[in-house]
Amino acid sequence: MKKPAFRIRDEIAKLQEQLKLAETREAERIGRIALKAGFGEIEIEEGELQAAFEDVAKRFRGGEARSTGGKRAAGAGESSTPSAQNAAGAAQGRAGEA
Repeated sequence: MKKPAFRIRDEIAKLQEQLKLAETREAERIGRIALKAGFGEIEIEEGELQAAFEDVAKRFRGGEARSTGGKRAAGAGESSTPSAQNAAGAAQGRAGEA
C-alpha cells in the first residue's frame, strides 16, 4: 500500500530531527575528546584542524593519512559532512553551534 505524501513528509521531518540530534551528540563527543587532547589551547585555522581530523578519520578507516601535513587550499573541505564541520567547530570551543 502506498503512503500519502503528507505521511512521507512527516517521516522525513522526523528523520531529519533524529539526524540533527545524532550529529549534535557526535560533535559534542568529538569536541570533548579534542579539548582533552589540547586542541582548545592551540591556535589553528579551522581548515587545518579539519584536515587533521580527516587524516585521523582516514587512518582509523584503514587508509593512509596525507603526508603533506600542510595547509589546505582556501575553501577545501567545505563539501564535507556536517558532522565533520561540527566536530571542528566543537574542538574550537563552539560545541553549542552544532
